[in-house]
Amino acid sequence: MELMKSSIEAIIENVKEAETYLDNDEINSFMNEITDAENVFVIGAGRSGLVAKAFAMRLMHLGISAYVVGETISPAINEEDCILAISGSGETNTIVSAAKTSKKRGARILSLTSYPESSLGKISDVSIYVRGRTKAKADDKNYLKRQIDGNYTSLTPLGTAFELTSLIFLDGLICELMNKLGKTENDLKKRHAVLE
Repeated sequence: MELMKSSIEAIIENVKEAETYLDNDEINSFMNEITDAENVFVIGAGRSGLVAKAFAMRLMHLGISAYVVGETISPAINEEDCILAISGSGETNTIVSAAKTSKKRGARILSLTSYPESSLGKISDVSIYVRGRTKAKADDKNYLKRQIDGNYTSLTPLGTAFELTSLIFLDGLICELMNKLGKTENDLKKRHAVLE
């Protein structure tokens, strides 16, 4: 149980530290892109894809037209739209490819990544840095070096720190969007699914 507790502490610490490096101007630009877009598309691979879907659901609750890339009801992306791409490494092929296609079609690119200088970060109009030990660092098998660097890989396997911090960041962003749009929790409840 000690490893589990240490893992939870490491994840919580990563989330808490996000407050220290998140940039208010970038967050405001990010929100403006979302509220100005005709449609907001979201994409992520694996667990980052689940984070993207959770955010899309909350956008829908806010009355913002949101689509998950790859779903059968997602329309074509156009220049009035934006896409939020979530990739810890910023190099996931399917995510970078979708962002490039979106850019060619004139859409705005938003991203969450641990590597702002990655392929995804470089083509983004607004990129939010979210720290996390992603798969890119997981290949370092030198235990002593990891400990000296403070990279306790066993506590947050693969992209856990990035994914959970991204999820919490985006849920926090929903609160800011609610305030910006003058929405209450009751407004969101009216759009909550009832056919479940």
